[in-house]
Amino acid sequence: MSVFRRGEFYWYEFWFAGRRVRESSKSTSKTVAQKAEKKRLRELEEGFNNVVSDARQERIRLFRDVADTFFEGYKLRLPQSATFAEYALHHLKRLLGNKMLVDFSELTIIEYQNTRLDERAAPKSINEEVGFLLRVLDEPGDLLRARLRKKKVLKLKVRRTVGKAFSEAEKERMLEEASNARSPHIYPALTLALNAGMRDAEIKNLTWEQIDFEKQYLTVGRSKTDAGEGRTIPLNSKLYEVFREYKVWYREKFGAPQAEWYVFPFGKPSPCDPTRPVTTLKTAWNNVRKKAGVKGRWHDNRHTLITDLAESGAGDQTIMDIAGHVSKQMLKHYSHIRMEAKRVALEAIVKKPSLAEVSEQKTGRNEQPPQNSPQGSQNGGKGRGGKRTAKKTLEAANGKNCEDQCSLSITNAQGFDLRSPQKSPQSGDFEGHRGVGRGSKSLKINGSSGRTRTYNPSVNSRMLCH
Repeated sequence: MSVFRRGEFYWYEFWFAGRRVRESSKSTSKTVAQKAEKKRLRELEEGFNNVVSDARQERIRLFRDVADTFFEGYKLRLPQSATFAEYALHHLKRLLGNKMLVDFSELTIIEYQNTRLDERAAPKSINEEVGFLLRVLDEPGDLLRARLRKKKVLKLKVRRTVGKAFSEAEKERMLEEASNARSPHIYPALTLALNAGMRDAEIKNLTWEQIDFEKQYLTVGRSKTDAGEGRTIPLNSKLYEVFREYKVWYREKFGAPQAEWYVFPFGKPSPCDPTRPVTTLKTAWNNVRKKAGVKGRWHDNRHTLITDLAESGAGDQTIMDIAGHVSKQMLKHYSHIRMEAKRVALEAIVKKPSLAEVSEQKTGRNEQPPQNSPQGSQNGGKGRGGKRTAKKTLEAANGKNCEDQCSLSITNAQGFDLRSPQKSPQSGDFEGHRGVGRGSKSLKINGSSGRTRTYNPSVNSRMLCH
């Protein structure tokens, strides 16, 4: 073991398990560097001896070697995700490749996150890379994942608002530019993205055997998710017509399409090999997008379709079957209800009359007689016309004056049985819906046994006439 000075700080160097360890103490003190050296050696020894004997050699393997072994098996199991896995592991090996597995701790992962942020990497990409790192570490990685999650530093915060939905005007401009583009692929591919919501890899690897022109639907092949693979998508009238025209061009170019041939064949600048899929649509897409004056990604075409389906009133399960989503949470991530749809929904509240207004209008129609009616002219159109109308109706029906009508059992205006004035409308006989009263009754009304109720003509006359 040795401690030496390099530049401003002291470094320590020693051999462990046949490998040389040389690290900086990050200190200008030689004493601190010596203590750091002993502590580092002790950590390695404890980590080495904390596992069963047959796994000790695994603990001192370099991360670079373990990552290569991991990737060989990964691309065999998940070939559709091999490209991104290779990208993520490249950065991991670049920054952590020379570390032994026993060296990894929570601090190692946090430092990796900070380094990648300094390199202007996207938080989502860093989270994916850390996920691969923990999977490569296997069981120790599971322990680190639990510790990082407990400290709430496992994942960096990611932008929630991702992607956009193109407007109808933007879609029309893009399709017009795509139809006039040099690339024969971009117009049918863009139409497919806007009308079927297929992912980029699903479009590029589409073969003719996956399209059924007779039944007018297509079957998705290899997909990013299990829910997306093998799903069927109907061809709407727009998409069906575009593919019929494209098939005519394809037949003139390559002859009768074979089932295993790719719909978008390989070749640059002109397609030449139908047995291989096109590698990218990025160049043609960027040209179309710029000429149309539209900002966005190719993947936003998928966002657009899902948003259109949501606005059209399609059910969640229908949208998930078309898009190949696994959960409603992912559906919510992709669906962007446009501002115009929100504005229409809120404007409907303003135009719709409230319940209070509807009730007031109905009450006004019931109580206010027309101005040219006899009752309206006699009452002078005042607010008490309802009661006076009820009074005059009773007078006309019985041929008596106001005082005589006080003996009536009910009034049309109140609708209560006056034979039991002390009872509530609920407990008495409610006759308002049957028209005017049943006729004159005596002023002396018999109630229950032993009780006699009297009728006060003057009080009831005022109540009726006013």
